[in-house]
Amino acid sequence: MNDKPILKIKLQIMCGEEIAMGPGKADLLDAIAREGSISAAGRAMGMSYRRAWLLVDTMNRCWREPLVATMPGGTASSGARVTPFGHEVLHHYRMLQKQAGRVRRGVDWTELEENVLPAPLEHQKT
Repeated sequence: MNDKPILKIKLQIMCGEEIAMGPGKADLLDAIAREGSISAAGRAMGMSYRRAWLLVDTMNRCWREPLVATMPGGTASSGARVTPFGHEVLHHYRMLQKQAGRVRRGVDWTELEENVLPAPLEHQKT
């Protein structure tokens, strides 16, 4: 077991009450780009087609242009692709993640890291 505390930064871009982009949606975009379909991307990530489709639908409704374009099934060109705008959004999101990761080397994290316990204390009986 690692006794050192772990800093986990989870970036989410909100659109009203919806998450327009977050780590899972970014990973789904990568999987769609790699697999060429929403269903194959969902399978690769261990999620149902419905869950993957709902995430894509949310992304497409939260940005000024769709991030994923779908083509009707049954043809050689059927499936889904990440749009050029989707690749752009994904690139900028990944850059934000890298920038946030640099916080781990900062003075503030060092101060917190030195003072956080490796596990919660047991509840005190009153």
